Amino acid sequence: MRFGILGPLRVGDGESTITAGRDRTLLAMLLLRAGRVVPVEELVDAIWEERPPATARTQLQICVSRLRQRFVALDLPPETIVTDPVGYGIRIAPSDLDAEVFAQTAEAGRSAVDAGQPADASRHYRSALALWRGSALSGIASRSVRRRAQALDEQRLTVLEECVEVELRLGRAADLIDELSEGVEQNPLRERLRGQLMLALSAVGRQADALTVYREGRRIFAEELGIEPGTALQELHQRVLAGDLALTGPPRPASGPIRALPRAISDFTGRQDTLARLVKEIEEHDARIHLIDGMAGTGKTTLAVHLAAALAGRYPDAQVFIDLHGHSEREPVTPAAALAALLRQLGVPAAGIPADVDERAALWRSELSGRRAIVVLDNAASAVQVAPLLPNGPDCLTLITSRRRLTGLDGGRPSSLAVLDPDEAVELLARVVGVDRVAAEPEAAAEVVRRCGYLPLAIRLAGARLAHRPRWRVRDLADRLAAGRNPLIELSVGERSVGQAFDLSYAQLDPVAQRLFRLLGVHPGAFFDHQVAAAVADLPPADAQDLLDGLVDAHLLEEPDPGRFRFHDLVRDFARQLLDGAGRPGERAEAVRRLLDHHLHAAYAISRQMEPAASRAALVLPEPPRPDLVAVCVTEGPAWFDRNRSTLPTLVRLAADEGLLAHCWQLARVSWYFLFSRGHLDELIDTHTVGLRAAERCDDEAAVATTRNYLASGLFRLGRFPEAIDLMEGALQIRRRLGDREGEATVRRNLAIAYGANWQLAPALAHLDAALDLARSTGQPAAVTALLNNQTVVLLAWGRYAEAQAVSRRHLALGREVGDLNSVRNAIGHLGAARARLGDLSGALRFLRLALRLKRREGNRFGEGEVLNELGVIERKLGRPEAAADLHREALIAVTASGDRVLGCLSRNLLARALLEQGDVRSALDLYRRVLQDAVRLRARHEEAEALAGIARCQRPTDPAAARSHATRALDLLRQLDAPERDEVAALLAELG
Repeated sequence: MRFGILGPLRVGDGESTITAGRDRTLLAMLLLRAGRVVPVEELVDAIWEERPPATARTQLQICVSRLRQRFVALDLPPETIVTDPVGYGIRIAPSDLDAEVFAQTAEAGRSAVDAGQPADASRHYRSALALWRGSALSGIASRSVRRRAQALDEQRLTVLEECVEVELRLGRAADLIDELSEGVEQNPLRERLRGQLMLALSAVGRQADALTVYREGRRIFAEELGIEPGTALQELHQRVLAGDLALTGPPRPASGPIRALPRAISDFTGRQDTLARLVKEIEEHDARIHLIDGMAGTGKTTLAVHLAAALAGRYPDAQVFIDLHGHSEREPVTPAAALAALLRQLGVPAAGIPADVDERAALWRSELSGRRAIVVLDNAASAVQVAPLLPNGPDCLTLITSRRRLTGLDGGRPSSLAVLDPDEAVELLARVVGVDRVAAEPEAAAEVVRRCGYLPLAIRLAGARLAHRPRWRVRDLADRLAAGRNPLIELSVGERSVGQAFDLSYAQLDPVAQRLFRLLGVHPGAFFDHQVAAAVADLPPADAQDLLDGLVDAHLLEEPDPGRFRFHDLVRDFARQLLDGAGRPGERAEAVRRLLDHHLHAAYAISRQMEPAASRAALVLPEPPRPDLVAVCVTEGPAWFDRNRSTLPTLVRLAADEGLLAHCWQLARVSWYFLFSRGHLDELIDTHTVGLRAAERCDDEAAVATTRNYLASGLFRLGRFPEAIDLMEGALQIRRRLGDREGEATVRRNLAIAYGANWQLAPALAHLDAALDLARSTGQPAAVTALLNNQTVVLLAWGRYAEAQAVSRRHLALGREVGDLNSVRNAIGHLGAARARLGDLSGALRFLRLALRLKRREGNRFGEGEVLNELGVIERKLGRPEAAADLHREALIAVTASGDRVLGCLSRNLLARALLEQGDVRSALDLYRRVLQDAVRLRARHEEAEALAGIARCQRPTDPAAARSHATRALDLLRQLDAPERDEVAALLAELG
């Protein structure tokens, strides 16, 4: 295969052969539609999105030419890319593209299923899935590419489900559980995958776990979608309860005797699965050298000794062990000294050991030839130290442990040892402290091992402290670890400590790597990349990358995904301890400022590409200190925010704690649009609450007004309208006091929407009129477009549909005039909504379908949900309630992702109406009642009224009195709100008599 898109873009034999961002996007678009001509307009839209330059066609030709030249360098024919009057295409054989091979191989699997050949089907499916190297076209941020790549990711999940179905029938349930658990965790709303995990767990006798999987799925469906799981999953749940699916689990592997090895600790625990996997690998693959690496304290030596003991029966002639002191207070053992010690273990007298190291190595190999032996080389410093000690006999096994990855050893099978999982960690603590003592305080025990970072050494030391203090409760130690002190101080017993273990690894680094390691300790988030490292240490990106790779090899950093790095919690504490130490004045403060500057300017530059013109003009920052790093981040676009979503709130709090108050509120502000448009409302409210306190502390009234305004947006989305209004009224007072007419117009625009959502329509229109006067008088066409958008929303809610249509037309014209694509998208959707309400359903459908495409291209889940609901209402009015229900379900998923709870109530009300018109009265009534509860809790009076009216419609045939009661309550509410739906409910009440 010459081209790969099932993962990062790959051409030829590597993944980095096409490096220019535009060239990668262009090639990705061509490969996604291989064999077809892609129009120039689509390619321009994919590369430049909303802001193509006037020379876009010329630049596109340059990209094509550059790709052809690159193809020649890679021994690919330049005519692979073909030119057409309409656009460009790529002409390749199906076998040249991994996506085509994937599709063909998956189809072969389906054919084998149809032919009754499940084993062949499994082989084909696994071959197809093995082609994937990650998410399709990961690293390319273009929305056009991402939309098509998501379709490929969906195909992979479908093939995985088909493969699992076959392999479950083949009795491979035990082998599938880990894979299915990961799949369900990543795709929690995928019912088929969840059902397959329940089947696999039941098949190995884990019915309780299968029921837990169902309960968790039901909770997620209820919380995120407000609906029950599908019929198939519910039926499977009943079968698990009935015990129809239970089978006997696989037998546990037996352990061999221990011979001539160091004493194995009696409380060895938590590594049984790892031990079994390594035994299986060694026995099945006949591996002669096995490398076990990991950070300090993970239990590498213990595992190696237990592994040697488990395999002793296979290697009965000799089991030898030596500590090479690669990471200790002593100097590493030289190869000559190590060979002498090993030869003496084999019984060679001292007088018979040669002086020359090469002769010793030859004698060592000669002594082992013909023997079935295990050699454990513990705590190795480097490949150079270990190489002379390796046996060459075919019946010898060498186990090597090290804190570093020994990449220079040929033929070794590496295995990196991670920390324990939570259950294993608690089990280890119980073995050290006592089972009864831990069982009496399970929550405290779980907190202790979490504070220990699930690191075996830390857990043993914590357990030793408890074991020697019988009057301490487990909670006492948990509280000490959580009390804000450095936990490394608590995790020490006698001469042993976690900090000492880390210090030995740190001492092996050169000074430049040590400095980067210390400075990275200021980063408060879970993950960072080499751009962040370059910013924090003020290094060139390439140097930072090399240093990070070295820290990963030393197991002082982890790299769970390519290019994403993280600390173990205790290692981060160690780095911070070093940074706070004496002799480095100012080093920490400078690192913190560089870290915050980098994220502030990167988020600012990317947010300016995302935000509507009316809002992005309000904040202007100076040039960034490291424009080279910011430019790289900008190429990622919104994907940068996705990667840093969990980090940004921690940086806002860090800025507040460090007294960098401007950084604090500005970081919250530049993160706003991403958090708001993606529905991450908890983070939005958290960051802006902290930012508001910072703005108040720095005595910057304009900053206070800005932060109040954007904090109000998060409360608004959660349906907390009075709180949002109160915040914005305060911001309005500040803007007027400052004489800031542009800022006043912005606040009034947002106040109008909040008042409108709270069904206070008169003050909403009053604020809009005042804001329009201000925007026009100060020459703000972008602000005028935003105001026309909000005016349309209020008019539609008030039932003034003809006026809403007229305002939408003006909004669309002005949005096109000023080049505000966000306004164009909204205006098209509002025109469709107005036309639908005026009875022009066919015209409305044209506008709404176009609006839906535009909203999805933007990634605006809130707007997508609004439009889907409008389309669903039209389908219901056209007598197609099944299609309407499908659209409202889609809308509910999109709205749930946006975080807007009131719109979620509306979506469920509309779904219930469609279900009722399908004749499913029971489901409709149940859904209406749940919406009523949520609407009352949110004080969403309009949706409360709609739910009451819906309940009345459901009860009309069977309980007219109850129906009248509900309809009367609904009508009272709608009249209070002056909502247009009051006429329909009044007619319903009249029918009920």
